[in-house]
Amino acid sequence: MFKKKLSPDYPHYPVMIKEIKKICYKRKKSNFLDCTFGAGGYSREFLKNKSAEVIALDRDLNSEKFAIEIKKKYPERFNFYNTKFSKIDEIFKDKKFDYIIFDLGISSMQMNTYERGFSFKSNYRLDMGMGLNSIDALKVVNNFSPGTLKIIIKILGEEKEASNIVKNIILERKKKQIYSGVQLSKIIEKSKKKKFGVKINPSTKTFQALRIFVNKEITELISGISNATKLLKPSGKLVVVSFHSIEDKIVKYFFKNYSNNKSLKSRYIPINENETKGTFFENYKNKIIRPSEREIKENYNSRSAKLRIVTRNKNSFFEPLDFKKKFMKYLNIENHHA
Repeated sequence: MFKKKLSPDYPHYPVMIKEIKKICYKRKKSNFLDCTFGAGGYSREFLKNKSAEVIALDRDLNSEKFAIEIKKKYPERFNFYNTKFSKIDEIFKDKKFDYIIFDLGISSMQMNTYERGFSFKSNYRLDMGMGLNSIDALKVVNNFSPGTLKIIIKILGEEKEASNIVKNIILERKKKQIYSGVQLSKIIEKSKKKKFGVKINPSTKTFQALRIFVNKEITELISGISNATKLLKPSGKLVVVSFHSIEDKIVKYFFKNYSNNKSLKSRYIPINENETKGTFFENYKNKIIRPSEREIKENYNSRSAKLRIVTRNKNSFFEPLDFKKKFMKYLNIENHHA
């Protein structure tokens, strides 16, 4: 059962861990790659299986203290790397995995540490970096051109009122530097039309956009799941938990368009060998698993989570150039520094 309160010892819920364990415990001896270690919620659960080996990684150096604790308990079966998951193909050139797991987005641990600058309630510097960053949100908000800011907020945040928000950001930053989340959220709040009955905070989409941009989350995701496919054993599972529509759109496209049944006109027509060329995965059913009502009650942050799982086929890996081309709009935005 999940703990009902976060604590320093266990500050992050492993979302839909029961559902993931049902899928990942079907082999007696398995090796896992936990690409978003965080506080180690998934890794701890996988290691309860005495025949499991876990390699975990996280770009956030604050995760290392949790990794050290787990390493002490499971010295022979656990290892940790402080790196981005886009780099996994460079680190594990000669290793293959049974299960590779991604829990995308920001963790409760990061959000609740106000010094990190992710929160609307933070009076600290607008940072929003998850780790190993080349830029922070303070620079984006205070130095980027109005046109670039509008693109970031409108496209990455899917914010319809981006124009008005940017107009007010420019007016305020001419007076003084926009330093904190509290300052920025006040600007956003007065920029948006009041919508009665809407529970979402007015700043949510803008903060999401800035966080995605600062951490190059779309670039990381596309590279990460592509490289994970390269490292999966035949019949291995790629497991992804996403939290917003852009992430889920990317994962869905990749799983669906590189599966054996990508071009089937009917499920009743047998698949021939030629139709599976240019694919990575077995038949994909486009199934989304969502958190149970009980889990949402115990961990409200899980309410928007979507779990997708796909199975690797035996085909050799190739660079999925069409995949990157499909989402080039997002990649170009994230790699624009002006």
